[in-house]
Amino acid sequence: MARNRGVNTLVPRIEVDESGTITSFRILQTATDEQPTIRPHRLAIGFYSSEGGAGGSAPGSGKLVRTHRVELDLAAEAATDIPELVGLPRPELVLLNDDDLAYAKIRMDDASLSTAIARLADIHDPLARGLVWGSAWDSTRDAEVPAHDYIDLVLGNIAQESESTTIRLTLTQLLQVARSYVAPERRDAAIERVGDALWLLAQTAEAGSDAQFQFVKFFAAIPSTAEHGAALQGLLDGSVSLPGLEIDTDLAWELLEGLVLLGEAGEAEIAAALANDNTANGQQAAARSRAAIPTLEGKKAALTAALTDTSIPNTTLRSMSVGYGHVNDPAVLESLVAPYFDALTTVWKERTYKIAEYTVVGFYPAALASQELVDATNAWLDANPGIPALRRLVIERRAAVERALAVQARDRS
Repeated sequence: MARNRGVNTLVPRIEVDESGTITSFRILQTATDEQPTIRPHRLAIGFYSSEGGAGGSAPGSGKLVRTHRVELDLAAEAATDIPELVGLPRPELVLLNDDDLAYAKIRMDDASLSTAIARLADIHDPLARGLVWGSAWDSTRDAEVPAHDYIDLVLGNIAQESESTTIRLTLTQLLQVARSYVAPERRDAAIERVGDALWLLAQTAEAGSDAQFQFVKFFAAIPSTAEHGAALQGLLDGSVSLPGLEIDTDLAWELLEGLVLLGEAGEAEIAAALANDNTANGQQAAARSRAAIPTLEGKKAALTAALTDTSIPNTTLRSMSVGYGHVNDPAVLESLVAPYFDALTTVWKERTYKIAEYTVVGFYPAALASQELVDATNAWLDANPGIPALRRLVIERRAAVERALAVQARDRS
């Protein structure tokens, strides 16, 4: 399912009577300010309920399977009634764009979202599961559902997901939600909860499975407690093991970076690891780990190097930018906002385009996700009207922060 800027959004509006029979089914269609055109679509609507229905599994148990499907042409109109669905029992989950026929974003109604949070893993068909995962993510990042609902959805269902790409993408989004999308006053608790859950998932996953590997990898990216540190150190030194899990060189670097993030490893450990893996990949991993040191001194050193050291290769600079933004407490970046903006025009004029792009995009302190950062960005834009390509990169970074602020506000409601 496409989720690009300008794509129409389809929203179901369902009314039922006291017996749960559908009395009205309507699809609302919206566009964006950037692309306000409402388009026609060919799409299917799927009804999903517990396998067996009244004669098999009770609602809320067993597999969720498709019990009804209708395929239709949706006109380029803001609202379209679907009379074919009137008179049918309301299912546990309604899925617009079933089978992924249309180029559109989809929403779930409240009852279907509740079913997804509780039972997404029970959806038998992997394509349907993927569509529900995508709909839940879109609704979250568009500030239409609370961010903590997305955390509930992922942690309650990811253990049973069989699609490797879905696991990797969903866990990436989960970490973004915990760090940037939950309300700031909930951030610490969300990060700790996600770390706890990922470690438990890693311990209970099938031995040697891709899921086990992904759970360990993402656990290493979001540790926040002494217990998390002990687990990472144990995996790294071999005192803790998971059946079937191989700690290769790349994963060892990620475990070390997790310890760096916690303040339980630093330059000495990074240098020792680099001595054992002094390859191009090892040098990039070391640069990323150094930039992840969670102190003002560590972050300032990384930013200063990015802004002034012309000898840093492109790939290393990119790795540094990832480590620089890898924080649990974004407050460490607050005093570095001004130095970043002060250097932008010089970097743009004096460095190659790719180096400048990596610096402008990668070292923008988006992890702060604050109105103060938006204000500082606007002030820089007002003072620098004459470099369109550079302004575009900065405006895109600002847009991501504004989105995060909107999602945080929704998470409070």
